Amino acid sequence: MKIEIATAVPYQVTVENGIIDRVGELAAELERPGAKAMLVSESNVFPLYGQRVKDSLESAGFRVSEFLFPAGESSKQIATVCDIYRALSENGFTRSDFIVTLGGGVTGDMGGFAAATFLRGISFLQIPTSLLAQVDASVGGKTGVDLPFGKNLVGAFHQPRAVVTDPQTLNTLPEHYFHDGMGEVIKYGCISDLALLEQLEKGIKPVDLEEIIIRCVSSKKKLVEEDTRDKGRRMILNFGHTFGHALEKLHHFQELAHGEAVGIGMVLAAGVGEKLGITRAGTAERIRKVLVQYGLPVEDCFSKEEIIEATALDKKSDGETLQLILLKEIGESIIYPIHRSQLLCVME
Repeated sequence: MKIEIATAVPYQVTVENGIIDRVGELAAELERPGAKAMLVSESNVFPLYGQRVKDSLESAGFRVSEFLFPAGESSKQIATVCDIYRALSENGFTRSDFIVTLGGGVTGDMGGFAAATFLRGISFLQIPTSLLAQVDASVGGKTGVDLPFGKNLVGAFHQPRAVVTDPQTLNTLPEHYFHDGMGEVIKYGCISDLALLEQLEKGIKPVDLEEIIIRCVSSKKKLVEEDTRDKGRRMILNFGHTFGHALEKLHHFQELAHGEAVGIGMVLAAGVGEKLGITRAGTAERIRKVLVQYGLPVEDCFSKEEIIEATALDKKSDGETLQLILLKEIGESIIYPIHRSQLLCVME
């Protein structure tokens, strides 16, 4: 299945079992013959798929170098990106060469940011191997790294040349990370796809995953095409993320995974919406139940005051006003400006 993302420079998301062995063939349609390719990956994923990707790229005539980093959100920092710059420089990369990211959201975000900024921009291909990256993080051109002050505070919009999604890579995904990715899948059901949420409530089987990936990417495609720079309607993709990013920061980007944090954030946001009279009563409980069904947490130890304070550098802020994403009901979302002081009163 090919899904075209019609941004200023259009690209395709290809979802197909076994396509990881044809990356070189796809890259040859996009990149200069004989170009250098830097394969950016992490310590868990590269041993599983790195050699297959490298062999495919080399068979297509590309000269492949590797950059590996320790798996985990703690690596998603400027220091690691500087190490990528060093590897690119030492291997003589120019603007006619490219990066290939192989891994989850951390790999794609960080490798994409290196591509966006090295020589003021070189191209890159995404090969997402986690459910979270396949349904969300690999599409839309958001790249970046974390700072101690908050998540993804340094970054750039830089669309990939292609996204190559092989659902079979999910066969090696640890259960914890599968649950993590389901947090983002549930989000799509909440913001715009009631039928998807109903399907999730009934329960899914492994055979359903390819269809779910395509469904989520197709939903994101519409928003990215309408609002490439995340200034308007695309912001609804951040449902649960204002509180979720705050929780990740409070946990120092350890212990609590992104999809887990977003799940808790969705419950909090739905609760706020209900108290404001915007969200249909019972929505927060419905979200809570489906999160529990897929092994995700629904609450955390930090106080409401601590969570709101941790939103201080939220990227959707306008001074002390947050652009909070709320639901009217499952499948219908809105952008709701709210001052932090009012939010604290509502949450008490």
